[in-house]
Amino acid sequence: MVTIRHPRTALAATAALLPVLLALAAPLLAPADPDAGHLADRLLDPGAPGHPLGTDGQGRDLLSRLLWAARPSLTAGLLPVAVAALAGALIGITAALTGRATEQALLRTLDVLYAFPGVLLAIAVATLLTPGLGATVLALSVVLTPAVARVAFTETRRIRTAEYLEAATVSGATRTTLVLRQVLPVVAPVVLVYASSLVGLAIVYAAGLSFLGLGVPPPTPEWGAMLDELRPALFTHPWLAALPALVILAVSVAFNALGETLRGRLGEGTEAPR
Repeated sequence: MVTIRHPRTALAATAALLPVLLALAAPLLAPADPDAGHLADRLLDPGAPGHPLGTDGQGRDLLSRLLWAARPSLTAGLLPVAVAALAGALIGITAALTGRATEQALLRTLDVLYAFPGVLLAIAVATLLTPGLGATVLALSVVLTPAVARVAFTETRRIRTAEYLEAATVSGATRTTLVLRQVLPVVAPVVLVYASSLVGLAIVYAAGLSFLGLGVPPPTPEWGAMLDELRPALFTHPWLAALPALVILAVSVAFNALGETLRGRLGEGTEAPR
């Protein structure tokens, strides 16, 4: 059983929980209005009076924007993973427990989606939709679901010939009862632990979509969009331009560490998606 009393798990959980708490507390912690800019204060270096992390090209406080940007950025990382976990588990269990025709139809469809590199598939889906948080969530859900479905299918296939399932079937249990009482309690922990390792990847993908103008539209602060806005200052004010990238890196590493720790505690060796 996974427990945060284990030191490594507790440390990883704390590191992953911290950005979530900061996002929730953004209205209290942000020192200024994230959308209020003053051209006279543009591109101030970190440590400037009233601006601990400096300002962007429009004179907006970077610390405030980074804190407020955590909300859409983390939503775009957590919500697609939740959708993928639910949809992937449903598809994987269905494929493993139904007839071969249904199994092959579902698996071949997943193979088609899985054949595309994740970034390209996310861009392809996002370009068909109106830019925004909803488009990002949908695009990343499509990208992540095949990987989760494979994990659910593999785990369900491993136990589908177990004696307790055969005994339940002989005793007259319906397919729904088998799934809810016998299969799901075994598959769900594996899917959830694997899905937790995808949050960091989803955050990076979401930032990439916003960087390309396919995610959260301006002026709403979002880490990837901020990275794009500060790109022109890369050579003149490199520390300012690097701040959103460092935040994306730190948060994605924190969630990856949590996922890897949980997988190690459960003895899982599932392979992360490309």
